[in-house]
Amino acid sequence: MSPNSRSTRRAFLRLAGAALSGAALSACAPARAPTSLLPQATFYVSPRGNDAWSGRSSVPNADQSDGPFATLDRARQAVHALKVSASLTEPVTVYIRGGRYELAEPLQFDAGDSAPVTYAAYPGETPTFDGGRRIGGWRIERHPFIDGAEVWTTELPEVAAGQWHFKQLWVNGQRRPRARLPKVGPEPERRRFYQIAGPSSGQDYFSGTNTFKVSPGVIDPAWRNMQDVEIVLLHFWIEERMPIESYDPETRTVTSSRTSVMTIKQLNYFYVENVFEALTEPGEWYLDRSAGKLYYLPLPGETPGAVEAYAPRLEQLMLLRGNPSAGEFVEFLRFEGLTFEHAEWSRPPVSSAPGWTKAANTAPAAYWAQAAAAAPAVISLKGARYCAIENCVVRHTGFYGIELGDGCLSNRIVGNELFDLGAGGVKQNGAPSFHDVNLVTGKNRITDNHIHQAGRVFHAGVGVLSQNAFDCDISHNHIHDLFYSGISCGWVWGYGENISRNNRIERNHIHDLGFGWLSDMGGIYMLGVQPGTVIRGNLIHDVERASYGGWGIYLDEGSSEMLVENNVCHDLSSQPFHTHYGRANLVRNNIFAFGRDSQVVLSRGESHVSFTLERNIIVTGSAPIFAGGYANTSIQLYIESDRNLFWGVGGRPWRFTLIDDTLESWQRTGHDAHSIVADPLFRDVAARDFTLAPDSPAFALGFQPINLSGIGPRPKPARS
Repeated sequence: MSPNSRSTRRAFLRLAGAALSGAALSACAPARAPTSLLPQATFYVSPRGNDAWSGRSSVPNADQSDGPFATLDRARQAVHALKVSASLTEPVTVYIRGGRYELAEPLQFDAGDSAPVTYAAYPGETPTFDGGRRIGGWRIERHPFIDGAEVWTTELPEVAAGQWHFKQLWVNGQRRPRARLPKVGPEPERRRFYQIAGPSSGQDYFSGTNTFKVSPGVIDPAWRNMQDVEIVLLHFWIEERMPIESYDPETRTVTSSRTSVMTIKQLNYFYVENVFEALTEPGEWYLDRSAGKLYYLPLPGETPGAVEAYAPRLEQLMLLRGNPSAGEFVEFLRFEGLTFEHAEWSRPPVSSAPGWTKAANTAPAAYWAQAAAAAPAVISLKGARYCAIENCVVRHTGFYGIELGDGCLSNRIVGNELFDLGAGGVKQNGAPSFHDVNLVTGKNRITDNHIHQAGRVFHAGVGVLSQNAFDCDISHNHIHDLFYSGISCGWVWGYGENISRNNRIERNHIHDLGFGWLSDMGGIYMLGVQPGTVIRGNLIHDVERASYGGWGIYLDEGSSEMLVENNVCHDLSSQPFHTHYGRANLVRNNIFAFGRDSQVVLSRGESHVSFTLERNIIVTGSAPIFAGGYANTSIQLYIESDRNLFWGVGGRPWRFTLIDDTLESWQRTGHDAHSIVADPLFRDVAARDFTLAPDSPAFALGFQPINLSGIGPRPKPARS
């Protein structure tokens, strides 16, 4: 019988239901070796195990003749054998003892492994699947060009032989920076870059190039291993990594082995990474590939014998690979309480097209697309259904943390912590049309995750990126410390067909984004026509742009037919709410406060109502309430607005628009006939406590209180 036949799937659904019920009951079970399942339904894996053993015991027996398996793959094979022999009559649990499991290749599961199986951490222990290798053998040498300074070094023969090239290093659980120029200081001096000296390509957005000029003194032609030096170029909403192929000191022209997708202009900023001569600050490191030698400048208090240093070898650590085009899916697998760490990054494949660029040369692309959308993930699912990754940790990566690809339906990404990520946290993307029924992606639950310290390599990475996915729950996540957007959903530009619909983006806490590195970003960033999609009850604050566009909720090109309600957005470098262009959006019962430029903006008006604004509290310091955008939009012509409360704090003068000074003059444009200017009576506006007093005048307008107490991840069930 086919593992994907209807009768088999029905049987597995019954078993999966039993497994989920058991998991719920076991949340209060004592932290000891589980004994509730029958012997055939439990296997164990341990660093002290042996793949020749039965895997039926959590510890080796006295004479070391039997005990747990040594690898998760051997446990997978044991479950598969039960399935093939028709002995699989109940849900299976594989308990994994604590310790480090160094991977020679990613863990892999395919459609043949489909069965109600939970791969879980042994109670009270932390198993770690490691894609890297520990580095030791340190010795102390005199610094090669800083008098009186010392540097740690170690010899790596595999590097010298060209068999290993790592671009990340972690010491004592912390990412260490490759030597770079200019240096990045502590806050608030974190944003420190060079500026392009002169444009080297056309003046539209997408005339890419592989040459550009730099200012005098930025690049030294005598730098060691020049072709290992990398320019990291920051455009409006992407970064591009451009290795130096050659440098002409006479013209100060850099030629890269990669082509930018976007035009390189004078307003672009960049930094230079992996420069041996820039190895000057404690914590920095440099890998001399030609010599096979690693250099590290220790932090104060670090000693060679006491540090744990790791470098990555694998880019991905776990793959669930169905074949959705053939109707073959990985189903019913669940992973809980596992840690995945140390994964490498790479540039786009040499065969990749430069994307939107109009450049005539054929050099490969320097970017992984907007939002680093094309970059892989450490844990990758394709053709996966009814699977779950819960309460896991993904850290120290070069790419995204978790991805749901083509044909991923009804999966759970719940309660995980993803941090120190090269790109973003979680991304999903399926077929762009419902006609490809086996390839569509949707009905996934991405909730209660903590995603932070992301975009460390590919700065445009997004906390949760949802492309071409429908009926998904993206809720109760805590997302912060990224250089681009927190949540992005849709990914069809304009009014074309969009499979993204009926998504729920609710009760997420999103804050501290951008840091002045990129532009055109939002706490929540939407694209395209998305009927049934709801953005509700989110708390968004502290988004800092580079040159423009640090928004709270950002409805970009063609965003339409969405409901935006009960959100609190405050302290944004641009506006709390921004629509580029779109239609038929309803924006109600939100608190929008303290946008630096204004509070509500429409960039481009069209011959329809872009959005309706009703029953909102809109607060400013001194910036206007409303603004038109780059197309000189007269916002009053393209929106409907009424029953809002407006207020300015601090006694500073403010306007409704740059033209309309007062509510009365704004009302003459046909808007806000029933709106008022009044103090909303927040509990403590200086502390950003927007709780309303019982006698707030907003209630007379129909405003409903917004309860922020349940924002972000919900508490996990306590173990008794």
